[in-house]
Amino acid sequence: MGRIRKLGNWGAAISLTISPAIPKRGEVWLVNFDPTIGAEIKKKRPAVVVSSDAVGVLPIKLIAPVTDWKDRYNNNIWHVKIQPDNTNGLTKASAIDTLQVRGVDLQRFIRKLGRLPSSTMEEISAAIAAIIEYS
Repeated sequence: MGRIRKLGNWGAAISLTISPAIPKRGEVWLVNFDPTIGAEIKKKRPAVVVSSDAVGVLPIKLIAPVTDWKDRYNNNIWHVKIQPDNTNGLTKASAIDTLQVRGVDLQRFIRKLGRLPSSTMEEISAAIAAIIEYS
């Protein structure tokens, strides 16, 4: 259940969390990306938690959105292809778009879909390192 907090003298109450679970590195979650601006990835869609579970004091996680796989992504260093299975909770071939990694508040997380293996997380980390030219 979400925690409820009364806001000042207005008497309004808000839920500070949508899900009682805290997203962990390597998990795939359904995330609400709206509102967005311009070419930012939009709507409710899966995303992979890429931030370490050991860092941060704010209720924010670093995530990489998931989109439908397209053959034209084959030569992109920032797209990591994954196939659906019972563990990751996806339903079709997908691409993890590491070029659109962003920090999001826990309130954007809707529900856990699954988990990625450590080998895929290593591919994601390598793609992020490549796009920021980390060596």
